[in-house]
Amino acid sequence: MEVVIVKDAKAGGELIAGAVADLLARKPDALLGVATGSTPLPIYDALIAKVRGGGVDASRARICQLDEYVGLPAGHPESYRATVLRQVVEPLGLPAEQFMGPDGSAADVQAACEAYEEALAAAGGVDLQILGIGTDGHIGFNEPCSSLASRTRIKTLTEQTRIDNARFFGNDIEQVPHHVITQGIGTILDARHLVLLATGEGKAEAVAQTVEGPVASLVPASALQLHPRATVVVDEAAASKLKLAEYFRHAYDNKPEWQGI
Repeated sequence: MEVVIVKDAKAGGELIAGAVADLLARKPDALLGVATGSTPLPIYDALIAKVRGGGVDASRARICQLDEYVGLPAGHPESYRATVLRQVVEPLGLPAEQFMGPDGSAADVQAACEAYEEALAAAGGVDLQILGIGTDGHIGFNEPCSSLASRTRIKTLTEQTRIDNARFFGNDIEQVPHHVITQGIGTILDARHLVLLATGEGKAEAVAQTVEGPVASLVPASALQLHPRATVVVDEAAASKLKLAEYFRHAYDNKPEWQGI
């Protein structure tokens, strides 16, 4: 696991967008896994700017969702499908055919989970998966005590996650669904490169447990320690509880430039 400490969220977004640009230069039809929420927005803003400025050709890129609410009507503006289309797919100028995600409005949710797992495999797997982290250490919607070997499945959200997400539903927690479809931790670990962005002091404890704590289902993001290529990008506030922060800074400052992240 590599830990990169940056000045702020904008710097983190630029760094990760640069890694995506490098990936697309090597593999123009790469499958990019995207997370939702406010944290990854600087990544998408930076990538979109690079594409619109002509520095990156994303025309053949493929985009896939990490998770989806269960039970929201098709086209609901806060569904993650609608959110990813609005924030990533459409601004990059990509056709809908280059986007894939689970069907949270399916009558048979279990079948929808299995179908999405199969679709990811058929697409050749995720090349780079962008992740955020919850205040309780969850990734995707793999809440604490999720199996580290789990695959795409339905999960029940914790009350804290519903509270955290109420801001997207007019601060009305009653509008936040109780259930979601999420890639499992095992599914996430299948991606070739995992890049987690965390910003703000509220994420500091989760980041410390993820990076320096034991691998444990109580902190689902700690499973990134098991991945051969996981990058954790944090701003100064999110890095504030890392015991090895100075070493992480030293290691990044002295790595060969050609290695990237």
